Amino acid sequence: VKKELMAEAAASEKGLSMEEKEQEEQGAAAPSVSGVYFICPLTGDIVRKDQKEKHLREAIQAYFSVDPVAASIMEIHTFNKDREKVRACVETMAKYLDNIYLHPEEEKYRKIKLQNKVFQERISCLEGTHKFFQAVGFETKTLPVPGQEATEEYYVLKEEMLSRLEELKDCKEQLLSSEPVRAQLHRQLTVFQPSPAAARFELPHDFFNLTAEELRREQRLRGGEAVEKASMLRTRAMREKEEQREMRKYNYTLLRVRFPDGYILQGTFYARESVSVLYNFVREALREDWLPFELLGPGGLKLTDENLAFNECGLV
Repeated sequence: VKKELMAEAAASEKGLSMEEKEQEEQGAAAPSVSGVYFICPLTGDIVRKDQKEKHLREAIQAYFSVDPVAASIMEIHTFNKDREKVRACVETMAKYLDNIYLHPEEEKYRKIKLQNKVFQERISCLEGTHKFFQAVGFETKTLPVPGQEATEEYYVLKEEMLSRLEELKDCKEQLLSSEPVRAQLHRQLTVFQPSPAAARFELPHDFFNLTAEELRREQRLRGGEAVEKASMLRTRAMREKEEQREMRKYNYTLLRVRFPDGYILQGTFYARESVSVLYNFVREALREDWLPFELLGPGGLKLTDENLAFNECGLV
């Protein structure tokens, strides 16, 4: 997974500027990471991958005390994974609000029957929708069915909201334009001093898109089975299929860039990120970031196509 890159930097012997944002370790005895980490956009906290979803949920829940409308919209877009269902949901909800904004004198538009088929199928089944209606000024009421003794549950817009229709319109636009809350991959930027020990490293399971059994099988293949496999005569189609399967094994890659003076810059990336991201990563670490440089991959191959993904150019 981790392929060492050579950085041919047209800079001074030590072109790194790491005073505040990097950690320089003596000897680089184990230049690896303990896992994959993310930065929460709401709290700024750094959390491990297996804690990411839990932390995001807690952060959004906490945001209700700050802005309940925004928090409910975050819930709708973040916790409901079927994007098509989310699209249909928010468009229907927006239509409800539009009708009120355009026809405030029409009482029928200010009531939403909770057992309505469209409401049940498109809205009620998604997380965060009920909180949104409550946050924008709806309240639950039990109303009689005309001509019957039965009653039904409705969302009814509070009277006070009729004087705040522009706020309702803003909520609708925010609902339609929002995106899921996504944690940012933490690069875990680290600098290691020159050392032969820098070649020794191990990756945690976070970097693999494999089950435990698949990981064990992968380790076995590194032994005698791998040798036998390499000697087999395979068709081009077989090789391409295997390459595609290999590309899907890994979600992340830990890349190291060795500078001419032996210092190593290390960072965590998505396997499908482009080479241009790595160039920016290195450039931001240079003291003179305006100086030109080029990156060489394994075997001395120049990484010239910055649009290629890491898993397309042998860096995963």
